[in-house]
Amino acid sequence: MPDFIPPAFIFLIGALLVPFFKGQARQVFALLVPMVGFANYFTIDKGAHGTIQLLDFQLTLGNADAWSLIFLNIFTILSFVGILYIVRDNKPLDLSAGLLYSGSAMGVVMAGDLCSMFFFWEMLTIGAVMCILARRTEASGKAAYRYLLVHVLGGVLLLAGIIIHIVSGGSTAFDKIELAGPGAWLIFIGFGINCAWPLIGSWLTDTYPEASYGGLIFMATFTTKTAIFVLARVFPGEDLLLWIGLVMVTLPLLCAAIENDLRRVLAHCLVNQVGFMVIGIGLGKELSLNGTAAHAYCHILYKALLFMAIGSVLYRTGKTKATELGGLYKSMPITAIFCCIGALSTSAPLFCGFVSKSMIMSSAAKQGEYLIWAALLFASAGVFLLAGLKVCYFAFFSKDSGTRCEEAPFNQLLAMGIIAGLSIFVGTFPDSSIYPMLPFADATYEPYTVGHITDQLALLLFSGLAFTLLLRAGLYPAELRATNLDFDCLYRKTGPAIYGLFDKVLNQFNQSAGNFFVGKVATGASNFFESGSARILCHMMTPIWMLAGHSKEQIEEERHILFKRAKRGAFPIGLTALLAVILLGLLAVVFLVEN
Repeated sequence: MPDFIPPAFIFLIGALLVPFFKGQARQVFALLVPMVGFANYFTIDKGAHGTIQLLDFQLTLGNADAWSLIFLNIFTILSFVGILYIVRDNKPLDLSAGLLYSGSAMGVVMAGDLCSMFFFWEMLTIGAVMCILARRTEASGKAAYRYLLVHVLGGVLLLAGIIIHIVSGGSTAFDKIELAGPGAWLIFIGFGINCAWPLIGSWLTDTYPEASYGGLIFMATFTTKTAIFVLARVFPGEDLLLWIGLVMVTLPLLCAAIENDLRRVLAHCLVNQVGFMVIGIGLGKELSLNGTAAHAYCHILYKALLFMAIGSVLYRTGKTKATELGGLYKSMPITAIFCCIGALSTSAPLFCGFVSKSMIMSSAAKQGEYLIWAALLFASAGVFLLAGLKVCYFAFFSKDSGTRCEEAPFNQLLAMGIIAGLSIFVGTFPDSSIYPMLPFADATYEPYTVGHITDQLALLLFSGLAFTLLLRAGLYPAELRATNLDFDCLYRKTGPAIYGLFDKVLNQFNQSAGNFFVGKVATGASNFFESGSARILCHMMTPIWMLAGHSKEQIEEERHILFKRAKRGAFPIGLTALLAVILLGLLAVVFLVEN
């Protein structure tokens, strides 16, 4: 038995083997893979494991420290819950996609060098595309194609940055890098694409809602959270992240407020909460970095629970738009309860979000970043209003749409129940659950103070009051007459026009160049190498024949005979001797000139 088994290998091998099982055996095997992975998690000791020498590079597949182990813990939990949520349908593509996605994310967080990190980073894209394609609709196919294009671009930028960084004398160690030089900047941007930064992150809200009902759980867990992990590992304390995070925590809320599709509402709010973590990394203090790790852990829990609840609604009704839902608490009361727990988990006392995001806010206030603190306060209220109240209300408690369906299947309820229980346990007992796993043990934090509890309760109550008053006044309908325009409209709308322009201009240039080089230059060169020497020889002999008194007809006949012989290499003996004498003479002249 080896001392260390890379967690990623367990899941990647499992993903490959899933299609070979049939029926219930496939379901059991798919559930066993994350259970084995979780058992393996408890065997991993802190330190470097799985070191491999590849050419001049030392690869480390098991860099186990506090940062990697806390992410590995929640990734392993969510891999099991995600598989449990979709196992009833027993579709090999869905199950393999979930395991592949999970294993790739674990490979990233356990990597100890940039090379192995990049390999697993690219594997994430494959898993995500499979989760989108698993929905099997025309829209999901287009979304998968756009996702692939964006993330291939991000991968190319990241690879170029790593190469430049190493060639410039940088280390391959997956550790802190100063944001200076083209290599570091390309790495920074490559990470930022997966983190859904402004201008380069519209792929998230464009593609996540098109994933399968279960695939979205994996997507909401892994891509952005691995991006947060690598940012915290490589660029902690980078001031630019503060302003990037500031935009992320504010603008997506405006988009979520006017959105009708509830899965898109949750996708916009996901970007908002990732902005919290980006700010925590930018602040760069031990408390804020602890808050980033804690909030990534907690956000995975409550966002997965919300997506599961709406995924169950989609599974039973085929609908996710607020204008088409309402009154579902009558048909799906347990799902409605779990959705409410997910909503409360964003900020309420005794729930997980209460003990995590306040660490980042507290750090911002201590560092005198009052604008950042105010933005985070606004974002806390906004995410409860939108991801919590709006989603729960319009899906389950608004005016009855007349839709009647069965409650979510037992496996989905069990998956939601596990996450709901963890959300409450982590929020109620942080000192016994999440705080001991945080990277910096000395940066202690006490969430349950009178001031913090009263502040959060007031925030939640006033948010609820505002939502109620807007509804009563008719100012908060399920759908507003507005269009969400994001940066992706530039490449989605102008892209075809630019392609058409290039198609006409560049293809015309390509055709002209082809005609010139292939039709003329290449043909001429071919003719020269085929018969060029024969033609030159004919031109050389023509003056000699003229001096010999041959007529034009005789010269033409001699040229024709010589041309045919030259092409075959059959020269007269006398002519061969003459050329040899001329060549020797030229060599003699060159020798005399040089000496």
